[in-house]
Amino acid sequence: MNKRFSSLSQIQSAISESSITLPELVRFYLSNIEANQHLNAFLEVFGDEAIEAAERIQSKITEKKAGKLAGMVIAIKDNIIYKDHESNASSKILKGFKSLYSSTVVERLLAEDAIIIGRTNCDEFAMGASNENSAFGPVLNAADNSRVPGGSSGGSAVAVQADMCLASLGSDTGGSIRQPAAFTGIYGLYPTYGAISRWGLIAFASSFDQIGPFTSSPEDMALILNIMGGADDHDATMIQNHQFNIQIQEPVQALKIAYIKDCIEHEGLEPEIKQATISFIELLKSKGHTVEGIDFPYLDQMVPCYQVLTTAEASSNLSRFSGLTYGYRSPDAVDLESTFKKSRTQGFGAEVKRRIMLGTFVLTSDFYDAYYTKAQKVRRLIRNKTMDIFENYDIILTSTTSTVAFKIGEKSSNPISMYLADLFTVQSNLAGTPGLSVPFGTHPGNNMPIGMQLMGRPLQEGLLIRLAASLQ
Repeated sequence: MNKRFSSLSQIQSAISESSITLPELVRFYLSNIEANQHLNAFLEVFGDEAIEAAERIQSKITEKKAGKLAGMVIAIKDNIIYKDHESNASSKILKGFKSLYSSTVVERLLAEDAIIIGRTNCDEFAMGASNENSAFGPVLNAADNSRVPGGSSGGSAVAVQADMCLASLGSDTGGSIRQPAAFTGIYGLYPTYGAISRWGLIAFASSFDQIGPFTSSPEDMALILNIMGGADDHDATMIQNHQFNIQIQEPVQALKIAYIKDCIEHEGLEPEIKQATISFIELLKSKGHTVEGIDFPYLDQMVPCYQVLTTAEASSNLSRFSGLTYGYRSPDAVDLESTFKKSRTQGFGAEVKRRIMLGTFVLTSDFYDAYYTKAQKVRRLIRNKTMDIFENYDIILTSTTSTVAFKIGEKSSNPISMYLADLFTVQSNLAGTPGLSVPFGTHPGNNMPIGMQLMGRPLQEGLLIRLAASLQ
């Protein structure tokens, strides 16, 4: 087998025509994983387990009893837990931890006969924009091994980019699905906050985090969302009485689309990405859509607001990792206090410790109102302004990132520069609205992928995906 499948429908057709069996497909992906070990995308591969599942599901296909995802081989980010499998969040402090239950999204995918082939590398506790913060080493971009794949879900993005699985799951707190998708030339979605269960996602910032898919096609993204979505009694933040029913074949009517002028004129935007954005606007116009420039006055406030709030939530969420009940415990500890101090000092990486300390600082009584309370007010302003735009427009357009994938080590010594890599993506997370990164060509100078971001009203993922499909 040497054909690359870009959608589940292609795989299912090939299986029905007997040109390939599901076990053969799994072995093909396993061989690709073996050949691409240098990319460091996978932390663990469930090889024997995946082949066994493929054989069982192949029988169900023959008997016409298989689920909707039969034939889909998928990888999961290392912060999405899977019963009886390790989940480390790419951190030393969770070394050896095996989950006692599966996340809701994993249960729903398995129930429809998806095959989970392994867990993927990521920035530690999903904190990063380059996948250089993992305790297990950086992930490399398959298009250029000297460049980052984006973060924090870089391993999941590269797994799809390098054809090591058909689709994958990541998590997005400030751009951690969309930015890697743009850097690797695939589709990546941040769903509406509350549309996908967070039960079984190792938390970074609970009011921002969402699980979402990476795919090579819009149709697979729609299918995965339809199955993963829906209310979950385990997650009190879920939107009730909502279930995705995205029909990819529905035509897209003429839309009103707004692009943020401050983004396209931003001094940090690479000229080549600016030109790609202009070309994307022209493509949309050629399809009959109205595209207009708008002002957004809070662009420079978004990243600082995001950093204050997410570090505060991280400080709280990561306090549970103490070295007492599971994961890493320092061999140097001699009593309760030293167990806490030494286990956390040795177990957490530099970026995680930086964010915990920043979060603890903004939550102290002396600075709570000056930072945390003020950031919550700014977040409300950003959400209100975003929703005001959606009163007049169907979609907001920006480039996903201001640059293509940068060199490994290029920004690691400058945290502020790294944080600004999320400049265009954090709006969705702050407002709780969906954002989709769509691949759109490559940089003419270095041939690295470029992504365009489509943001929509809450629960309008179907419109974003159908629009992306109409532009293929």
